[in-house]
Amino acid sequence: INSAHVEMKRALVEETLQASKKAKTPKHGHAVNELMPTANKEKPLQVSGSSKPETREGINYTITIALPGSIVDGVLLPELKTYLAGQIGRLAAVFCVDEIVVFNEAGCTNQAKLVPEANSSAAFLSRVLQYLETPQYLRKMLFPLHPDLKFAGLLNPLDCPHHMKADEEVQFREGVVLDRPTRTNAGSGSFVECGLKKNVRVDRHIQPGVRVTVMMEHSLKKDPKYFVGKVVSPSYPRQECGTYWGYRVRFAHSLGAIFTESPFEGGYDLTIGTAGNGGSVDDMKCLPHFRHILVVFGGQKGLDYSLECDEDLKVSDVSLLFDHYLNMCPAHGTKSLRPEEAIFITMSTLRPMIIRSSSGGGALVGQEK
Repeated sequence: INSAHVEMKRALVEETLQASKKAKTPKHGHAVNELMPTANKEKPLQVSGSSKPETREGINYTITIALPGSIVDGVLLPELKTYLAGQIGRLAAVFCVDEIVVFNEAGCTNQAKLVPEANSSAAFLSRVLQYLETPQYLRKMLFPLHPDLKFAGLLNPLDCPHHMKADEEVQFREGVVLDRPTRTNAGSGSFVECGLKKNVRVDRHIQPGVRVTVMMEHSLKKDPKYFVGKVVSPSYPRQECGTYWGYRVRFAHSLGAIFTESPFEGGYDLTIGTAGNGGSVDDMKCLPHFRHILVVFGGQKGLDYSLECDEDLKVSDVSLLFDHYLNMCPAHGTKSLRPEEAIFITMSTLRPMIIRSSSGGGALVGQEK
């Protein structure tokens, strides 16, 4: 694809999406937090103070994948649906995906539906993915009993860096703010449950029940009344230290909402659509520089069906929505690819291109192996 053609595509998509934004004003980046009401309700918190950990070089690019909730519809047993969702979560963690967007393949123009319907496939997939990403010691605090999680015991653990044991000496920990007074001036701090034998006192007063990322300041070898830490942005371990820190889940009510409700300033600067009728990935040797890459997977009916169901998108060819529209596995020997197979093949193919073409510096923790 020559540069002039790509620029023409980008201009057409931006014009269409801008018109969509004017027609409605969707809430910014709803990360299906209503499914997990107490978690991540606040905006990312900035690091207080001037201290910065002396570690490896950080990563300043992000990877987003988008897939329809309908991919679990073809699975009959709830146990297998749960296991499929777990496979998707594991693949996202293996390839250091920062954001998973679960979108409604059939579209939805009702602006009141900012979260998936309670019994929908999108709600099921989003909830299981959020549950799997949450450290084990926080799950009971954040997730009440729910039918979607009945077979959560079948899920393979992510085993990410932010899933640690109580005796591990680590720089960062995930925690949930407790409803516990600090016995000092009101508003001077909060106590956080971080999976340790004792709570951690942080430097900010935060609403109880909110999930936060804490930078530890006390060694676990000491035995104080409580540990001390600072609240940092969830992206801080990755951006500043090069440590993969899990993914977040966002719901999009249509194909177009994947783009218009991006949580990143300026949106995604490199977009890739995957389809059997796309151009062969074998003809692409590298990717342009980017900050935020988006890879979109279609359901059983393909991305063309999602475009037809989205009344806000005014383009007639779905390939015009993307910088690259690719067949990631040309001449495969089966009639179709399963969702987990498509994700694995696509991310395996793009991984070396992403590392070479990204604007970030060092490799992520876990990428050397």
